Amino acid sequence: MTLIVATAKIGEKHRQQLHHHFPGVRFLFCHDREQAQKEGTHADILVTFGGDVDKEWLTCFPALRWIHVLSAGVELLPFAALRQAGIRVSNSRGIHAVPMGEYTLAMMLQLTRRGHDLYRSQREKHWDRDIRVGELAGKTLAVIGAGAIGQGIAKRAHAFDMHVCGLNTSGHAVEHFDRMFAADQREELLTQADFVVVTLPLTDHTRRFIGERELRFMKRDAVLINIGRGSVIDESALLQALRERRIGGAVLDVFEQEPLPANHPFWELDNLLLTPHVSGRSPLYMQRALDIFQDNLSRYLNEETALQNEIDLDRGY
Repeated sequence: MTLIVATAKIGEKHRQQLHHHFPGVRFLFCHDREQAQKEGTHADILVTFGGDVDKEWLTCFPALRWIHVLSAGVELLPFAALRQAGIRVSNSRGIHAVPMGEYTLAMMLQLTRRGHDLYRSQREKHWDRDIRVGELAGKTLAVIGAGAIGQGIAKRAHAFDMHVCGLNTSGHAVEHFDRMFAADQREELLTQADFVVVTLPLTDHTRRFIGERELRFMKRDAVLINIGRGSVIDESALLQALRERRIGGAVLDVFEQEPLPANHPFWELDNLLLTPHVSGRSPLYMQRALDIFQDNLSRYLNEETALQNEIDLDRGY
């Protein structure tokens, strides 16, 4: 009997769903790594959020053949050890398109329509009709990373009559984008954008993808929004650009260190909006993630070759 060990927290409703759809599979839902290591050493499959898997821990599961990650980020996985052990990996890429698309539009609208200033006036009981607001219509949005999340953003931005450009490795056409740029054209793209949204995963190639040089190509009133990974942006360079007001502002939902330390200078900036890594949150998150896992589990049990969202262990995504 196939044994699946889950270290990810999965609620009772979803546990019953898995039991119902796969009665011939044994599921072990664990509280932590220690329980998994103690009771699930014969596991064929591991379901995790990814942060608990390291090279040493993998050696405790000699029968393991497949890991499914219930999130999109897989940068913490020990890729070399996984390759050596012949363990396949899949993730839940695509489930964030709706919540992160809505988050991005919410942040752009907040800044453009000056929602925070209006609320401040309300709290101060100040009737201020001189607050200067703007419109998203006609503005250029640059999405750095045109995958599922980027496409979700682009689709929604069109509803606000924005001009949407995207960036991927080769510049090939992608649905919902008016124009695409290749990775080596990012400076050209940045000079045109009123909003720059970064959705990139963290790999050796994307670390510090937006740094001092790239920030200097942005318009003085442009806004940078990062919902990818904190280390994709050079935070020191961004801090300096914001302090010198070389760009219009920034919205950060991800950081190199999380939680963001209370003494970090980002907290003191008036042209920076911070959120605590919540852009992907949704009440439908787990169901969407498990839909992908269940589809893949059916394929695995039927001995099909292809898995949805299988990770290239050489490329890291």
